[in-house]
Amino acid sequence: MNHTDNIDIFCVGETLIDFIGHQEEVAIEETKDYHRYLGGSPTNVAMNMTRLGVKVCLASTIGEDGFGTYILDKLKDNRVNTTYVRKDAIQPTSVIFVSKTKGTPDFIPFRKADTMITENQIPTEVLENTRIFHTTAFALSKNPSRNTILAKAKEAHELGVTLSIDINYSPRIWPDRLKAMETIKTYCQYDPLVKISEDDMERLFEEHLSHEEIFTFFHDHLNVTTVCLTLGSKGVTLSRKHKTPITLPAEKVENIMDATGAGDAFWSGFLFAYLKEFPVERCLKIALTLAAIKLQNVGRLPPNMDVLSELLRIT
Repeated sequence: MNHTDNIDIFCVGETLIDFIGHQEEVAIEETKDYHRYLGGSPTNVAMNMTRLGVKVCLASTIGEDGFGTYILDKLKDNRVNTTYVRKDAIQPTSVIFVSKTKGTPDFIPFRKADTMITENQIPTEVLENTRIFHTTAFALSKNPSRNTILAKAKEAHELGVTLSIDINYSPRIWPDRLKAMETIKTYCQYDPLVKISEDDMERLFEEHLSHEEIFTFFHDHLNVTTVCLTLGSKGVTLSRKHKTPITLPAEKVENIMDATGAGDAFWSGFLFAYLKEFPVERCLKIALTLAAIKLQNVGRLPPNMDVLSELLRIT
């Protein structure tokens, strides 16, 4: 890929191995064995978006080890541009053990290489031709990745790129809540498209806030225009500054196979539709459909399904 090629979305952040429990609805201490999947929220978004025919770049750091090789092979199999995925010779590939559940999964992270993103992995020439710059709270939780992403987010904003963030906050990933809040505020000054969940917000604020209080915080205190609050099985509410919020129900899913990555599928659908400049309600419907497809599959989206045609039929 040349620096002059147009990029629809530049995903920056964690690429890692998810070890998802094989036994359903049991805690990690009772899980006997695990299946290996390529994971990391920005990586999931990059793979989903590539699948939808969107031009994607991914900047992340993996270890120079067997897991790193597995990750690169999987990314290439999924036609994700890996030009800016770096192998670190010292730090091993990050891994996370995850319980298999229909709700919010329990997890134990072992993080090394994913925190080592450097500025030369996100070239200015590429940002100049990028439409959306996307990252996560997970990616911002440790340096040097945090400083890299904040510097490049500022640069992207100054170049007229739309920013996006999934505020997938967890105290287990980021114990310093004050630093987390400060970092999120810094990123939000560039008016990103914000995806949050009720779980994320309860963890971030350490209390249950009403939807109105959450939206007021982002619109009035952080000056963010668009906030998308996912509500699990209850669907989604999207709030735009000075406009009436839109709430849509989730699609009915009879048999949930795996909730890991459902939020990433949702946001992939939303950003895909946003890039197509669809009306916001259609963006949400497409997002909810992609999340429902993901919930019915363990790991990534099913390879044998024409997901793109299905989504474009939604009006």
